[in-house]
Amino acid sequence: MQQQARFINIGERTNVTGSARFKKLIMDGKYEAALDVARQQVVSGAQIIDINMDEAMLDSKAAMVRYLNLLASEPDIARVPIMVDSSKWEVIEAALKCIQGKAVVNSISLKEGEAPFLQQAKLLRRYGAAVVVMAFDEVGQADTKARKVEICQRAYKILVEQIGFPPQDIIFDPNIFAVATGIEEHNNYAVDFIEATREIKRLCPHAKISGGVSNVSFSFRGNDPVREAIHSVFLYHAIKAGMDMGIVNAGQLAVYDDIPELLKERVEDVVLNRRDDATERLLEVAAQFHGKGTVAVKEDNAWRSWPVTKRLEHALVKGITDFIDEDTEEARQSVERPLHVIEGPLMDGMNVVGDLFGEGKMFLPQVVKSARVMKKAVAYLQPYIEAEKAGTGATTQGKVLMATVKGDVHDIGKNIVGVVLQCNNYEVIDLGVMVPCATLLQKAKELNVDVIGLSGLITPSLDEMVHVAKEMTRLGFTVPLLIGGATTSKAHTAIKIAPHYAHGVVYVPNASRSVSVVQSLISAEHKPDYLARVQDEYVRVIEQHQRSRKHEEMLSLEQARANRFPLDLDKVAAAPQRPGVHVWHDVDLQVLRDYIDWTPFFLTWQLSGKFPAILNHAEVGLEARRVYQDANALLDRMIAERRISGKAVFGLFPANSDGDDIIVWTDESRSTERCRLYNLRQQVALRNNAPNCCMADFVAPVDSGIADYIGAFAVSTGYGADEYAAEFAKAHDDYNSIMVKALADRLAEALAEYLHLKVRKEYWGYAANEQLDNEQLIREAYQGIRPAPGYPACPEHTEKGTLFSLLDAEAQIGMLLTESYAMWPGAAVSGWYLSHPDSKYFAVSKIGEDQLEQYAAKKGWNRQEAESWLAPNLR
Repeated sequence: MQQQARFINIGERTNVTGSARFKKLIMDGKYEAALDVARQQVVSGAQIIDINMDEAMLDSKAAMVRYLNLLASEPDIARVPIMVDSSKWEVIEAALKCIQGKAVVNSISLKEGEAPFLQQAKLLRRYGAAVVVMAFDEVGQADTKARKVEICQRAYKILVEQIGFPPQDIIFDPNIFAVATGIEEHNNYAVDFIEATREIKRLCPHAKISGGVSNVSFSFRGNDPVREAIHSVFLYHAIKAGMDMGIVNAGQLAVYDDIPELLKERVEDVVLNRRDDATERLLEVAAQFHGKGTVAVKEDNAWRSWPVTKRLEHALVKGITDFIDEDTEEARQSVERPLHVIEGPLMDGMNVVGDLFGEGKMFLPQVVKSARVMKKAVAYLQPYIEAEKAGTGATTQGKVLMATVKGDVHDIGKNIVGVVLQCNNYEVIDLGVMVPCATLLQKAKELNVDVIGLSGLITPSLDEMVHVAKEMTRLGFTVPLLIGGATTSKAHTAIKIAPHYAHGVVYVPNASRSVSVVQSLISAEHKPDYLARVQDEYVRVIEQHQRSRKHEEMLSLEQARANRFPLDLDKVAAAPQRPGVHVWHDVDLQVLRDYIDWTPFFLTWQLSGKFPAILNHAEVGLEARRVYQDANALLDRMIAERRISGKAVFGLFPANSDGDDIIVWTDESRSTERCRLYNLRQQVALRNNAPNCCMADFVAPVDSGIADYIGAFAVSTGYGADEYAAEFAKAHDDYNSIMVKALADRLAEALAEYLHLKVRKEYWGYAANEQLDNEQLIREAYQGIRPAPGYPACPEHTEKGTLFSLLDAEAQIGMLLTESYAMWPGAAVSGWYLSHPDSKYFAVSKIGEDQLEQYAAKKGWNRQEAESWLAPNLR
C-alpha cells in the first residue's frame, strides 16, 4: 500500500534500557561492536535510530557523545536520522551538538507545566531539531481519545503560536497502551489511539504521529507470532488514520495479508474492540500459532494425552484443578498404596513448583494456586489413606507450627508463608489468630514440631513475642523460633527477642525467604553454621543501632515543646456542618471500588510495582493482570452475594489542645471535658531545626479562645470475611481464602478514604469544593490528615480505647478491641480527623526518659506497663 510505504520505522535496539545485548556492549566499553546493533537495524529497515544511554551505572553524557561520534564515521549507519532519547536534558544537548543533520529529540511534555515545556522547546528550535511530544500533562498520561486530542492540540498551539515552532517538526506520541489485558477499561485503548490520530492530524496541520507499537501487544508477551499479528493489524489501521512513524522491530513485522484468516479475525476483534468477548476468543486460538503463523496440530489441552505423572505435574505448575480428581484416581490405581501418590508424583510436581519459585520463574499467586491443586488431590486421597490405616499423610521434610500471637487478629502474611512451606513438603500446623503463649507452646510439645513461627501486625505483638521467647527458655525448648509480620524487623528481633532464647531466633522478612530459612534450621548439618551466621548478622545490626543512637541528638521534653509546630490560627476550619456521631450501617461496597488503592494489594502477593503501571511491568505484569482479574471477579461475587458488609461510625466534636493533650469537650460551652487524647511529641533534634511535632500542635490551644474541632472514625468491611475465607479454606482453596481477606482489607482502606472525603466535603464541610481523582486521594493531596493510633504520628495503641469509647463503636457497629488493642473484624481502620491545612503526617520516633515518665503518669501506668506499650519508641 502507498500509505504503508510512507510509514517510518524507528529502530529501538540501540537503547541500554531496552536491549540487554546493547547495554552489555556499552557497559563493557565495546563501542565498536555496539555499532553493529545500529547497523543491523538499518539493514532490517529502520529509517530512524533511537539511541538511549540512560543507565544509573553509566556516564550517560560521555557514552552518548562517544557513540554518536563513532556512528558519524559509519556512512551506512549515519545515512539515517538519529532520535536522541534521554530523560536528562544535559545528555540531549550534548547529543545535539554532535549530530550534523537534523535530529529528533524524544521527548518533551506538559507533565511539569507550560514553563519548562516552553523553555525546552525554545532550545530545540535553536538547535533545529524535531521533537516528540508525549500526550502527558499536569493531570497525567492521556488514555482516552478525548484526552489525547485535548493535550496534543494544547501543546500544538503553545509551540506554534507562542514560539513559532515549525509544525512539521512536531511529532506527537498519543500513548499506545496494551489491549487484551482482561480489564474492560483497556479494551478500547487501540481504538482510542487510532481515532485520536485521525483527529490530531485534522486539528494540528503538518504535525506527525508516532508511538511505541510493541506496547499494544504486551498482554501476549512470550507468544511472538500473536504479538507480530497484533502489531501488523494495529499498524494497518493506525497508518490509514494518519500514523506516520513508530518504534517497531521492522525485521519482525508480519505482513497484514499473510496473517492466517482465523488469527487475523480474532486480532482485529481485539484491536478494533468489536466484541465484548474478543480477548477470550483470541486466547482460545493463541496457543495454536507458532513459527511464522502456521497452525500447529497441538491443541490447548494436548497435555491431557501425557502420562498421568506428567499431567499431575502440569496441573500443579499451572494451578489447574479441573481434572485433578480423575488424574489422582488414575495415579492411585497405578501404585501399591494411595500414600505413594502423595510421596511420588504430587511431591515431584511440588518440587518443580518450589524450584521455579526459588528461581524467580513463578510468582507467589501461582504458587498459592499450585497449593490449591495439591490440597484437592490430597483431600481426594484422604479417605483411601484412612481406610488403609496408613496414617494421614506423606513423610514431610519437617513440622512447622505457626500462629498469630495473643491479642492480634491479622493473618494474611502468616497464611501465605504456610502455603509456600506446604508447597515445599513441610507439614504446617496453623493455630490461627490470637493464640495465647501457653496454648502455642503446649501444642508445639504435643506435636513435636521442628520449628515455631510467630506472626504479628500491631506493635503490642512485639512484646508478646518477647514473652514467648522467655517462656520457651523457661520450659526448656530447643526448636528454632521464626519471627515475622509487618511491625517486626531484624533490629527488633536482634535486640529485643533473640537475647531471651539461645536456640535460634530468626527474622523472616517475607514468604519467599521462609523456605530457605526453614531448610537451614531443620538440617542437622547446616543448622549450626546458619545460626552462627545469623548471630554474626545480629551483632552487626546491634552495633549499627547503637551507632545510630549515638548520632541521634535528643532534646529535653521542655526544649522539644518550645520548638513545637507554629499553628496559624487564622486558618482554623469553621465549625462542622453536621456535628455529633453518625453511623453507616450498610455501606454500598460497589461505590468503594472506585476508591481502592490497588498497589498494597499487589504487595500482599509479593508483586512489587505501582498500580496501574504494574499491569504492564516487564517481569510481573502478566501475573499481576491475572491476579487483578481474579480479584475483581471475586469482588463481584462478594458484593453480588452480599458475603461481606461494611459499616462505619464517625463523629465531629468540639476540641482544643492543652499542651501535648487534646481536650474533647462535651458541648459547645467548652466547660466540661468529655475525654483527653494523650499524644507523644518528637524529641529527636531534627535537621535545620525543624519543628518537633505533636498531634496536639494542629488543634487550636484552649487559651486561644478559638473554637476548634476534631473528628474520630472507625470503619470495617470485614463483617463476614472470616467466614467466607473459611469456606474456601475448607474446600482446600487457599488462593481464594487469602484473596477474600486481602480484598476486605483494601475495601476497609477504601471506606476510610471515601468517608474522609464525605467528611471534608459534607459533614464537616471545610473543603466543600474539593475535586480530586483517586490518584490524588491516594497521594493525600487533600486538606487535613487522619492519623491512626498505633501509627507513627500517634504510635501508642491504647488511645484506640478512648477513640472507641468516644464513638461507642462496639454498640454502634459491633467493632471490638482485643486485649492488645487490635481491631475486630480484622479488615478495619480507625483514627482521628484533623482539619487544619498545615497539619501533616510525621513520625514521633524515639522519646526520652522525661517524656516516658510524664506520659506514664498521665495514663496511670507503672514502669513496666509504660515500657511495654511504648517499646518501639524507647531508645
